[in-house]
Amino acid sequence: MLRATLIVVSADASLAVEWLGCISYGDALARQQALVEARRAGRSGDRLLLLEHPPVITLGRSAQAGHMRTPAAALRSRGIEVHEARRGGDVTYHGPGQLVGYLIADLAARGARDLHAWLRRMEAALMDALAALGVSGRRVEGLTGVFAGDPCARPPRKIASIGIGLRRWISYHGFALNATLDLAGFDDIVPCGLHGVSMTSVARELGIEPTPLLFARCRAAVGDAFCRALA
Repeated sequence: MLRATLIVVSADASLAVEWLGCISYGDALARQQALVEARRAGRSGDRLLLLEHPPVITLGRSAQAGHMRTPAAALRSRGIEVHEARRGGDVTYHGPGQLVGYLIADLAARGARDLHAWLRRMEAALMDALAALGVSGRRVEGLTGVFAGDPCARPPRKIASIGIGLRRWISYHGFALNATLDLAGFDDIVPCGLHGVSMTSVARELGIEPTPLLFARCRAAVGDAFCRALA
C-alpha cells in the first residue's frame, strides 16, 4: 500500500508537497491520475509529489525510436522498465538519486493558461533551488529544462528535465532533477533527444560525494522553492 508523508505546505496552503519515497513508475502514475481527478472535482488542492523511481526509461510524446541506444527488451532483461508517457518531451531516464517531481496543479484556477509560461515558472523554481544548494542553473534558448555552469561551456550540461501533461488545464507529470544518481543510466538513450548535451548532477557540479544527506538537501530545497514560486 502506498503511503505518502506530507513534508511541506506553503504558508497560504496553495501548494502541498509530499515525499513518496522510492516507488515504481506505475504506482506514481496511478497516484497522479487519482489526484488529477480529485483536483478537477474540487476535492484536493494543488500538490507536488516528490519521489525517486527504480531504474526506468520513459518515452514522451515526442520520443523517436532512434533515441533509444539499447533495445527495450535488453533493458528489461537488466531490470530497467520502459514506459510510454503521456507527457511532453522525448526520452529520459529515472533512477535512485534523481529527485522526481510530479506537479498536479489547476492552471485555469491560477489564471495561468499559458503552457510556455508555466514551463518557464517551473524552470525558475528549479534554478532557485539549485542556487540554494550552491549550483548555478540557467536556461538554454529554445530548450526546456535547466542547465548548469558557464553558458560558454561545451557541451552544455543538463541537470534537470521537464515534461508535463495537461487534462482540462490540470497539469501532471513534471520534472526530474539529477541530484546524486549514477549518470551512467543515461548511456542507454539520447537524453531528451538532445545530441551534443551531457548530463550532470548536483553532486558532480559541487564536486562532492553523492550522499543521502545531499539528496535530502536537494529535496528540501526543491520543496521550499516550489512553495515560494506557487504561493
